[in-house]
Amino acid sequence: MQSQEILDKLKCKNLLEAILLTPKGYNNTHLIENLEHLPTFGVVQTQILSTHRTPKTLQISAFLPDFHTPLKITIFYPKKFHTSLFPLNSTLYLQGKIQKGFELEMIHPKVVKHFGEIIPIFEKKRGIDLLELLQELITEEALLSTPIPKEFIPHILNIFHPTIGFYEEYMFYKNFPPNTLKALKFVEIFLYLQSMQKKKRFFSSKFSCKGDLKGFITSLPFALTHGQNQALQDIQNDFNSSSASKRLIMGDVGSGKTIVILGSVILAYPHKSILMAPTTILATQLYEEALKFLPAYIKVGLFLGDSKSKKQNYEDFDFIIGTQALIHREEDLRDFALVMSDEQHRFGTQQRYFLEKLASNEGKKPHILQFSATPIPRTMAMLQSDLISHTFIKDTPYKKDITTSILYKQDFPSLLAHIKQEIEQDHQVIIVYPLVEESQNFSYTSLKKGEEYWRKHFEGVYCTNGGDKDKDKVLQEFKERGKILLATTLIEVGISLPRLSTIVIVGAERMGLATLHQLRGRVSRNGLKGYCFLFTYSDNNQRLKDFTQTKNGFEIAELDLKYRKSGDLLEGDRQSGNEFRFFDVSEDEEIVKKAKETLELSKNPKKQVIINSL
Repeated sequence: MQSQEILDKLKCKNLLEAILLTPKGYNNTHLIENLEHLPTFGVVQTQILSTHRTPKTLQISAFLPDFHTPLKITIFYPKKFHTSLFPLNSTLYLQGKIQKGFELEMIHPKVVKHFGEIIPIFEKKRGIDLLELLQELITEEALLSTPIPKEFIPHILNIFHPTIGFYEEYMFYKNFPPNTLKALKFVEIFLYLQSMQKKKRFFSSKFSCKGDLKGFITSLPFALTHGQNQALQDIQNDFNSSSASKRLIMGDVGSGKTIVILGSVILAYPHKSILMAPTTILATQLYEEALKFLPAYIKVGLFLGDSKSKKQNYEDFDFIIGTQALIHREEDLRDFALVMSDEQHRFGTQQRYFLEKLASNEGKKPHILQFSATPIPRTMAMLQSDLISHTFIKDTPYKKDITTSILYKQDFPSLLAHIKQEIEQDHQVIIVYPLVEESQNFSYTSLKKGEEYWRKHFEGVYCTNGGDKDKDKVLQEFKERGKILLATTLIEVGISLPRLSTIVIVGAERMGLATLHQLRGRVSRNGLKGYCFLFTYSDNNQRLKDFTQTKNGFEIAELDLKYRKSGDLLEGDRQSGNEFRFFDVSEDEEIVKKAKETLELSKNPKKQVIINSL
């Protein structure tokens, strides 16, 4: 049968996809060579000496000529045909497990006619003999014609043409041996990267952007960090290209992404830029920063969906900042060169790309920049790199000094003392609750219940949540004159609070590590000594202990990946859970490197790329 016919029957696009149709196990039909290590599984030559039937068993006395020893065979609840399977004085080959009781015994052995092989066992598919098809398709010659590195080929062959040595390893690990798993991981991630590459499309950029970045940087009253400079250099290189760029800028909380946003606006000028932010308060803060640092000749407009915004027009501004209200204004964006979204993970795919669509013109697209304070792990960035470019800002303008501690119920008095001490120093405190209203299925105090306690014992207490229509007003008032803010995780993103020294997160074990890190990032924004308390009823929670040991957002992202897994990376539908069968995003970065190098070589066979063995 031709290879393509086999692939069609298997419903696979290529040989690499077929490799991932792995067996669910193996059947060992080799003759057992010795009985030193019992129990042992395999085939033995057996002489049937006598049979004895009871109401519930068929007892068979037999002899193993290869080992000169008797064997007891037991069949429980035998049927009539069982006696005919073991005729007296016959010599049979039986497959099963030999174990040691009072004597050597086998229970429910299988009579076999063919032996001496390791046979892969596949899930049954109606009308398809997977074993026959895959063994015919997956040969050494066929594998050598693929991009798979040669050192993986013997291990892939073992999956479908197993040797006794491979089988013994498989039984030892109760899974594919390490080198076989590595080969499967490579194939899986190579196919994934190929899929990502096919999804990427190149478009011409509408404008070549070469604004006066050097003059802008010189005008700032502070020096940029290395990370900020590198990000702006990456963006400048993108903007000089004839292709529309798409880049994700990831920086830890407080890493100074706002200045990178403003620098990008400068690079795009005299063409226009637009930025969408997830909240009114964040959009307003960005607007105020833009007025403060951008040169006066760049006109900045704030669009929040209010009555004032509705009277404004895009054509009057060079830089538009707004909330999701922007997607409800179908104004002409054809003269916009740059479309940006801040805290991009807060928007759905359709929301993020709505402005991009409006700003596209006759097949040409704007440059796209997405900003996020939620770093993704390096390996995930490598996997996504064929769809979107990445820049990591790993340093911060201010050194953060935050102590993170786990608190239990008995620690509440010491927490109260700490809060009183911080308030006396004119510092602010945030207490984050996981639930707004009381619930019978929830052991933690709710936001509403907690409000009663804190207002009774402290002054300057403010309270808000995601469903509060006045939340932005409450946050602003707290920023100016509050002492304690009670809130849900809505304060994870956006508001800048220079006097905030302490955050208490109630029910911390219920939140993802990325969310915990974002919440912790609200404190110590300008170098103030900070404290993060994780209040929990969960004893000995290793995930929280791991979190307290690092402040680095990228390390937190790797840790979060370890606990949550990767999610659906290709389509973006799921945020956690296993995307791959064999490949582990949290552990297999080196395999990604090798797969990317191999993919590059397969696209450019004349290019000399050295691919080192893992």
